[in-house]
Amino acid sequence: MSSVELQRVNRQAKKKRRRSHLLTIGREPSRAQFLTIAILVFVFLILAWWLATSSGAIKPIFLPGIERVWHQMVTLAQNGTLQSDIASSLYRMVIAFAISSAMAILIGVLAGCYGLFKAIVEPLVDFIRYMPVVAFVPLTILWTGTDDIQKFLVIWIGTFFQQVLMMIDAIKRVPPDFVGLGRTLGLSDRKILLRIVIPSALPAIWDALRISLGWAWTWLVLAELVASTSGLGYRIVVSQRYFQTDTIIGYILLLGLLGLITDQIMRAAERVLFRYNRRRS
Repeated sequence: MSSVELQRVNRQAKKKRRRSHLLTIGREPSRAQFLTIAILVFVFLILAWWLATSSGAIKPIFLPGIERVWHQMVTLAQNGTLQSDIASSLYRMVIAFAISSAMAILIGVLAGCYGLFKAIVEPLVDFIRYMPVVAFVPLTILWTGTDDIQKFLVIWIGTFFQQVLMMIDAIKRVPPDFVGLGRTLGLSDRKILLRIVIPSALPAIWDALRISLGWAWTWLVLAELVASTSGLGYRIVVSQRYFQTDTIIGYILLLGLLGLITDQIMRAAERVLFRYNRRRS
């Protein structure tokens, strides 16, 4: 085979490898490829929405057009309703998630390190986490009334028990050799916990917080659907009564956008705080 033919075969092999790159197990697209594919997915969904509504295939009462939803959201923003609902929901979600996360980290670290705490916590958490959060909503109203405390409690119930197990798992993933090294150096249990176990588990703990943040948004809407006078979930319920489908769709999309923004903030913070962690986020 001549050198020219060999070069041509090599070029064809390289092209074939490039074409199959995204379909190879364990291979990830470049950042440019990832962003391009992600944008195209959203463009496709928006285009499908526009075609389905503009052609009349779906009636506006079931799915209003993009322009109608946009106009309604702009109207709500101009009269201040949108900003007020976002502020109320963000306040409830941030406070409840912060309380739940702080408690879950403390209890999860103790249960992940010490067998006594694990025996106390893990069976109880496994039992409670399978109870439906929806069933607790009327009880939380009975216990605390209908103010923000009730909203905090619903979000806490929905996130805390799942978070505890994730924190325990994050602590368990710390290599035993790290703890053994600390004992070899003569460190006390307290120093091993503070200097070795927690720093080693922090990337996994942060990742667990990012995942559970999505649950907090879900339970926030549930908390605001019942006995509420403000917030994104409350506005969805009010719009449902008057068949304002454009507001419902707009607020659902807004919730997705807010969740995406907070998730990306957590991802960006992870890359800054844990640069030593080579796991791709």
